[in-house]
Amino acid sequence: MTGSTEGQSDIVTAAVLVIGDEILSGRTKDKNIGYIAEYLTMVGIDLREVRVVPDDEAEIIAALNALRARYSYVFTTGGIGPTHDDITADSVAKAFGVPIGEDPRAIALLLERIKPEDLNEARRRMARIPQGAELVLNPVSKAPGFWIGNVIVMAGVPAIMQAMLDDVAPKLVKGRRMLSETVRADAKEGDVAAPLRDIADRFPDVLIGSYPFSDETGFKTNLVLRARDAARLRTATEAVIAMLAAIRVQQA
Repeated sequence: MTGSTEGQSDIVTAAVLVIGDEILSGRTKDKNIGYIAEYLTMVGIDLREVRVVPDDEAEIIAALNALRARYSYVFTTGGIGPTHDDITADSVAKAFGVPIGEDPRAIALLLERIKPEDLNEARRRMARIPQGAELVLNPVSKAPGFWIGNVIVMAGVPAIMQAMLDDVAPKLVKGRRMLSETVRADAKEGDVAAPLRDIADRFPDVLIGSYPFSDETGFKTNLVLRARDAARLRTATEAVIAMLAAIRVQQA
């Protein structure tokens, strides 16, 4: 279920499945996707897809089964609290075809924070874990997430999600880390598009993106290059710098 901290492949992929009506309605603004994306990039895992689904069992199961078949890992956020609409755990269990019930390990964790007399039916819902899953520890509020197959189920509250991600990170199989360089172009995006395409064609193993912005002097462009091979990244970056120098000479 878990993997070593040593990369076994150049590329390890992931998806994020965000679960919750409140996200889709706009009542809650998601703060987890960007954090997870940056976190995974830093440890050598490529986030390839993000989906948002409502608190609907059929939709959760369909999305989960599609994503877990396609990517190395699926991280879910939301829907593991004590209320009636927190149905993520049940949906994951059905997706894997396993029973779900109160887990003594989870009950013990809850009792570290909750008095036995206060462990009511609603709170006990947070101890329902699919059979065969490992617990994902939550030092913030003790209610655990879980890990089954290649699916890691975490809370939607950002502080708790971040703590859970820290717990699972050492157990993840990691790929070769993506490196990046950013070159500022004091030119409009349209001015660099054609020569940038030529460089992209010369370096198919380097991902090159252009991101326009403006400052007090007008429109500019940040050129971001990403690759796993440091030497190729450096060579492509030098080509971009030379291209920008040539444009400045032409415009002088």
